Order: sequence, then structure tokens, then C-alpha cells
Amino acid sequence: MLILGIESSCDETAAAVVEDGRIIRSNQVASQAAEHNLYGGVVPEIASRRHIEAISAVVQAALDEAGITARDLEAVAVTFAPGLIGGLLVGVNFAKGLALAAQKPLVPVHHLRGHIAALYLTHPDLKPPFLCLVASGGHSHIIAVEDYTLFRVLGRTVDDAAGEAFDKVARTLGLGYPGGPAVAKAAQSGDPKAYRLPTPKLAGRYDVSFSGLKTAVLNLVNQAQMRGEEISISDMAASFQYRVTEILAEKLMLAARETGAKKVCIAGGVAANLALRQLLERDCERIGAALYLPQLSLCGDNAAMIGSAGYYEYLAGARAGLELNGLATLPIDDPTLAAGI
Repeated sequence: MLILGIESSCDETAAAVVEDGRIIRSNQVASQAAEHNLYGGVVPEIASRRHIEAISAVVQAALDEAGITARDLEAVAVTFAPGLIGGLLVGVNFAKGLALAAQKPLVPVHHLRGHIAALYLTHPDLKPPFLCLVASGGHSHIIAVEDYTLFRVLGRTVDDAAGEAFDKVARTLGLGYPGGPAVAKAAQSGDPKAYRLPTPKLAGRYDVSFSGLKTAVLNLVNQAQMRGEEISISDMAASFQYRVTEILAEKLMLAARETGAKKVCIAGGVAANLALRQLLERDCERIGAALYLPQLSLCGDNAAMIGSAGYYEYLAGARAGLELNGLATLPIDDPTLAAGI
């Protein structure tokens, strides 16, 4: 079964063809990162315009790479929530037009469910149930994946997402956008214990917070500048990365121990962070859990993950009509998703 996935929730215009939810037949991504780097982050209006300019060619390239036409598809899957509303609307409207013209079902996909599905493309043997940390520019969730379309949120960020904090700290340190890779590169030559950064205490047992951590970096940098002192960018990057990865790993391991999970996964853009991967490899070995990591090319936003998630949503009966709209926010466990749209 061939599913076309379309993704446009942020600054990547992407299309892919996925077979049976596990095999990538094509995967095309048009990145806007270089342009948004000029502004230190994503400019929604610019992102929307670039999606409009790129989406038709990206979808056609995905079909061509797979050696098929739209008539060969079983369905068209598209990210409809959550994300930047302008970008979502470009993808949703294009997908509606394509599905109508090709007379194919339209399958709505939640962006976070897509990130989790990237694991199925990397690990053909992986099946629910498992525990998954989804950490990206807009989200930081610890999720019990009970079935392919059944999710239970155990913990989440109460303020900034991990990836968002990386972006803001990178901007503070003058490292550019996207912040995750920039901070990780600078941290390679730094001392992770050079600066003492806070670890927030929260009421939610598995919840995380990064706003105070980000602010602590900003305050240290500003105070040094006022005193005429230099901040070691590599040491600050290493210290920040150490604290973020330590917080994420600690909360995920706590959830794994207390739920008895034997399969632990990470997904999303922050899943590409080598320090986090190494920390979780060590911790999972200590508790006797198997760790599943997505391949690096599938950590960031892409349409192959949407095609994979779309396959399982299709099997579960999720369908959308021409009334489908983009939604800037929507919980991954929203009951309307379980019932189909």
C-alpha cells in the first residue's frame, strides 16, 4: 500500500511516498533553514510563502522518485496539526486538491504522531507498546504509545520546548539557526561543568521546563557583558546542552522505571543530539530496556514520517473531507483523532 505524505508545519516543505508504513520509496525535502538563519529563527510569513512556491515541485519530485503517479496511491496523508498555521494551510489545501483530483482518500496526520512513526521506518521490527520522548522545536512530551493510533501523554514541557530553548540560546550566543546543531557543534570543545545552570523543580512527575534554563544563560551572558568579561561560548554551549539532556534523560528514565517499559524511544529534532543519544544508551542499559533511535535523517521534519503515520491512521479509519482545516494546536491524544476526522 502506497501512501503519499505531505509535511509543511514549519520551515520544511516535504513530500514522500511510503509503502506499508515501513518502507521509504521516496523522500523529498525543501529546506528554508538558510533563509531563516538571516533572522535568527523562523519567520512564519516567509515560511508560508516559500511553502507555496515549493510544494507542487516537491510533491512531483516525490512521485517521480518513487516511479509512480498519483493514481497509484492508496491515499494522501497530510500534517494538519499542530504547527505554524500559514504553513499548515498550504500543505492541507494542496493535499485536498490532489486527493480530490486523483480520487483518493485524504488522511489527516498529527505532527507528533508523525515524529513517532519515524521510528517504524528505522526499525521495521518495532511495535507498540513503548515509551517515547518526543523533543523538537515546538514540543517536549513523554508519551506512552499504547498502539499505532493510541497515545497517552505522561509528561510534557510546562513552558518552552527543548528545541525552542536550543534555538534561543544559540541566538544569545550568536551561533545561528537552527540552534540544536549549532549548540551541539560549539559544545564539542567546551566544558559541560564550566557554568552552573539550574534544574527546575516541577509538580508534574514527568514534566519538564526549559524557560528558566534559557533565561539563566541569557542573564549570565548579559551580566558578563556589563562587567566587560568574556563568556566562553563553547563552555556555555556545553553546559547548557549537558543540563537539557540530563533533564530529558532523567525524566524519561523515571517514566520507564515506574511504568515498567522495556522499549524506550526518542523522536523529533532533538533526537539527533549525540549527547542525548549517548546518555540514553547508558541509562537504558542500566535499567535493562531496549533503546530505539530514529536515523538522523528522519529526526527533523520530513514527509516520510507523515506517510508512515498516515498508513496506520488509514488502517484505523481516519479520513478527512474538503472541510479539513489546519490547527495551530491540538493534543496528540485528542479524542477526535482516535475517532477519525
